[in-house]
Amino acid sequence: MRPVPRLDGDGPPLVPSPDQARDLLRRELLDPAYQTRDVLRRVLDWLQRLLDGGDGGPGGLPGLVALVVLAAIVMALVLALAWLASRLRRDRRAPDSPALLGGDGAEDPRTVRARAEAALAAGRPEDAVVDGLRALALREARAGRIDDVASATASEVAERLRHAHPAEAEAVRAATEVFEAVLYGHRSATAEQARAVLALDDRLAARPGARR
Repeated sequence: MRPVPRLDGDGPPLVPSPDQARDLLRRELLDPAYQTRDVLRRVLDWLQRLLDGGDGGPGGLPGLVALVVLAAIVMALVLALAWLASRLRRDRRAPDSPALLGGDGAEDPRTVRARAEAALAAGRPEDAVVDGLRALALREARAGRIDDVASATASEVAERLRHAHPAEAEAVRAATEVFEAVLYGHRSATAEQARAVLALDDRLAARPGARR
């Protein structure tokens, strides 16, 4: 940056007035060495209009007052962005926070499975998906093939199922994604998706050691 020239003759540089400092800064930033010259020019023009009261603000605002207003606007934007980022982080964590069963895990898997079939027959595939995966998890836990699922999240149950049934890993992933989308994302499901969850439950229930 070029040194600030003395404004009243020889001797060490003096502190310029606000108008002089603004002009010096404008000339410096518009130097060809700055590759973002066009953007900086627009920003400087906007600041100039703000300081002069020509950008819809109060006419003739003192420079210090205008800068305080600008700082307040920037601070408000920073706080708004920080709040939005925190909300997005919470939303991303939300699907994994509730337990898959939403209760104490004491229900009979046959009862839950019957409820899923009734929901599908009644044209409620979303309920069929939720109860279908819950019935599957309860049955697998009672068969001793996965750990207790009373307080496990859908992702945790899915990981245990994939470990217990590697050949069904893709079906488990698909069923869990639909479950989370329906229960936590409040999205719709199709009858085909519900039937796929129930079919997975049937395949796992038919394996040796499973209890109907």
